[in-house]
Amino acid sequence: MKHSLPSDSPAASRPLRVLHFVSGGFSGATQVAIDLCGEFPGQETLLVLRRRASIDPTERVAALRAKGLQVEVVPRWAHIVTILALARLCRQWKPDVLVAHGFSEHLWGRYAGLLAGVPQLIHVEHNVRERYRLGRLRQSLWLAQRTACIVGVSQAVRDELVRLGHPAERCVAILNGIDLSRFPPGLPWAQREDAIVMPARFAQQKDHATLIRATALLAQQGLRPTVYLAGEGKASWRGKAQALARELGVDAQVRFLGHVADLPALLARVKLCVLSTHYEGLGLGLIEGMASGCCGIGSDVEGVREVLTHGETGFLVPHADAQALAQTLHAALRDHAGTARIAAAGQAHARATFDRQRMRQQYLDLFMRVGKGQAALTP
Repeated sequence: MKHSLPSDSPAASRPLRVLHFVSGGFSGATQVAIDLCGEFPGQETLLVLRRRASIDPTERVAALRAKGLQVEVVPRWAHIVTILALARLCRQWKPDVLVAHGFSEHLWGRYAGLLAGVPQLIHVEHNVRERYRLGRLRQSLWLAQRTACIVGVSQAVRDELVRLGHPAERCVAILNGIDLSRFPPGLPWAQREDAIVMPARFAQQKDHATLIRATALLAQQGLRPTVYLAGEGKASWRGKAQALARELGVDAQVRFLGHVADLPALLARVKLCVLSTHYEGLGLGLIEGMASGCCGIGSDVEGVREVLTHGETGFLVPHADAQALAQTLHAALRDHAGTARIAAAGQAHARATFDRQRMRQQYLDLFMRVGKGQAALTP
C-alpha cells in the first residue's frame, strides 16, 4: 500500500486521513463513497471495498486507481474476517476518521475502527428501511455511543435513525448529490424517444413488478412505449421480473439492459424516468434522470418525496399501484407540452438541489470538524 508519510509521522504534520468503507457492489452507497474520495485540500482518502461474492472487483479497482484513488479490497465471507482485514489496513494507514457506509458495512467497519484505535468514527446510512432485527439494532445503538456522527442521506433517513433510538444530537442529514458533469441536459424534448427508463438494481426494495404491470395496462390502451430497465442486482429478482413480463405479454417491449456503462446517454434521449420502489434513502436514479431532462415519476414513499414535488417538478404515484402508474404514464406520454414543462422544472430543481459539489463540501467540512474533535453540527 502506498503511504504518503512514514507511519510514525505525527497526525498534525499531514493532511487529515479519511478512510471510506463500503460494499463493492454497484449501489448508491458505493457511488457516494467513491464521490467522496480523491484529492481535497487538507484531506487524504482511502477507499476500502468489501468484496461481493457475485462481483469480481479487479476491473473496477483498476479503473478507480487509474483515476488516482487509493483503493483496497477486504473479503466478506465471514464478518470477523472482514473486521480483522479492515482493522489491519487501519493500523497500516492510520486514518484519523473512518467513514462506514451502508448496512451492514457500517457495523463491521466501526468494529474494525474500534479494534484498530481509529480516533473518530462516522456512520452513513443510505436507506430509510434497513434489516434492523433486534440483534443488529442493539449493535448499531451500542456503536452509536462510540460514533462521532451519524449521517442520513435524506431527512427521512435521519428521522428514521432517531426513531430507532440513535442519539438525535449525533444524527444529521446530508442530501445525496450526483456529478452533474456526467449528466448533461440531454436532447431537446421534441427529439427524445417516447420511452421509459427505470435506473435501478434488481432487489427486494425495488418495485419493477408494478412498472411491468403498468406497461401491460398501457398496451391494452394501445400505448406500447419501450421500457428500459437499467441495472444489475440479484439474478433471482431479475428472473422474476422477466417471467412477469413474459406472462403479461410485454417482454418484447421491456428491455433488460443490465449494467449500463453509459447511463447518461440513455437518460439524455428518453422522455420519462420512473422509479417504482417500496422505499428509498434518496432516489439517485430518479435524480439522475431528472437532471438529464427526463420527466421524473416516482412512488409516493420515503426518500422519493424529497426528490420532487407532485405536479410541479415531477409526479408521485401511490405505492405499488399499477393502475395509477399506468394512468400517470398515459397522461405524460399524451400531454407533450405539459410533460415537457414539468420535465424542465424538474431538471432545474435537480441540478440546483442535488449537485455533488454541494454534497461533497458538506461532508468534507464535517470530516474536518470531526477530525478536530469538534461537534458535528448539522451542515
